[in-house]
Amino acid sequence: MPRSNVREQDIQPSAAFKTRSRLTSRRIGIHTSSAGGVQNAAERAYHLGCNALQIFSSSPRQWKANVIDAQRCHEMTRLREKYDLEPLVIHTNYLVNLASTTPLFLKKSIEAFRGEVERALALEADYLVLHPGSFRGADREAGLLQTAAAIAAATRDLVLEKSRLTILIENTAGAEYSLGANFEQVAEILDRLKGLVPIGACIDTCHTHVAGYDIVSEKGMKETLKQLDKTVGLRNVRVWHSNDAKAARGSKLDRHEQIGKGSIGLEPFRRLLNDPRLAHAAFIAEVPIYEEGDDARTVDTLKSLLNERSTARMRTESAEAL
Repeated sequence: MPRSNVREQDIQPSAAFKTRSRLTSRRIGIHTSSAGGVQNAAERAYHLGCNALQIFSSSPRQWKANVIDAQRCHEMTRLREKYDLEPLVIHTNYLVNLASTTPLFLKKSIEAFRGEVERALALEADYLVLHPGSFRGADREAGLLQTAAAIAAATRDLVLEKSRLTILIENTAGAEYSLGANFEQVAEILDRLKGLVPIGACIDTCHTHVAGYDIVSEKGMKETLKQLDKTVGLRNVRVWHSNDAKAARGSKLDRHEQIGKGSIGLEPFRRLLNDPRLAHAAFIAEVPIYEEGDDARTVDTLKSLLNERSTARMRTESAEAL
């Protein structure tokens, strides 16, 4: 998720609403503020009409992490159960670069990522999203290898297999030296870590679009999903970061926009939300908040694109075909 020059997603969102909008068969949410305590994010997500949420477990742009006490972790778990908020997705600190060629920076990144994993375990989170990093000063293949090795090193002795936590590698916009701009690179990291840690993928629609994939036309979306399934595997995509784009396809500019107001438009999100092959995944928005109420309107926009009757029929047909 990029910086917003309008309003940061980790700042207090609009006030809680008196009524909650309808829930859907898809898990839909938005990156939610944890201001005042991580457990407050669950309350905010509930009042925004979410049944899934994403948070930062600490400041996204500081090495020194917040300490989350056991009472707040317990309260977060209690509220998630009360409000049926699942999954809980945590986005890793932006400073972490596990592909760094600078020894000191790499050491700090590994330590910071281990802290992210420890906090995710304490919060009983489902997913921890990580950008694969920047390989400046090396070659791409070495960068992919180092990222995988650094994840393995950071999680050593944490026994993730006994938890509910899965690490998700997020695709990127394709800026120079960045890893993960194509599905093959995401798949390579997953392959290297398979059997070492619970691993999956997070696909960002804005990043996919500006990296050059066609998700706007119906034909292009079919081909892009076909490529994604062939490389990463659709079943391995546990979260879709559902963001429109300010920039054009292939621009490699990571600038998120509100759903339906950018160069992607509404229809691609409608296709994704109603695709029965993606029913297992959560759809989480990370879009600019220009004015109060934009967060709730974003959630409502995503929910309005879901055709519940159509998805139920397609699920039945898929089951009968097996």
